[in-house]
Amino acid sequence: MPRPRRRRRIWFDPEVTYFKPAGIRLMDLKEVNLTREEHEAIRLKDFEHLEQKKAAEKMNISQPTFNRVLNSARKKIAEALVNGKAIRIKGGDFKMAMPRQGMGRGQRRGISGGGRGRMGGFAVGPGGICVCPECGYKESQQRGVPCVSRKCPKCGARMTRG
Repeated sequence: MPRPRRRRRIWFDPEVTYFKPAGIRLMDLKEVNLTREEHEAIRLKDFEHLEQKKAAEKMNISQPTFNRVLNSARKKIAEALVNGKAIRIKGGDFKMAMPRQGMGRGQRRGISGGGRGRMGGFAVGPGGICVCPECGYKESQQRGVPCVSRKCPKCGARMTRG
């Protein structure tokens, strides 16, 4: 009987889980399934630039296992890019990791701030409101467009997050 498989530790939950080539209808599209642990391996190694040993420790797996997961992910991504297939991120045998107190790049993150960000405020996230500090004009914030980069249509002042 083989020994039980270790559940991989995942630190990141992607908001976007489907990528498709432009110009191909969904009904004509074939998919490649990238598991959540393969996505995490790509993120840690290629995006965060961690060494394989460090990335394997973060995922709670051995370095050779990490290498196999990473190679599998790269092969699937290459197949999708070369053959014009969609990539769906789903499934796998994993558990979400909870950040420990004091972890992160900033000093004392998670200890004294209470999760309120570096300036002591609360993150609003998508769906917020942009407000003009001069005339009080309000409009909904568009995803990916910071309020500060927009000008008030009434008075021309820079908008702020409301």
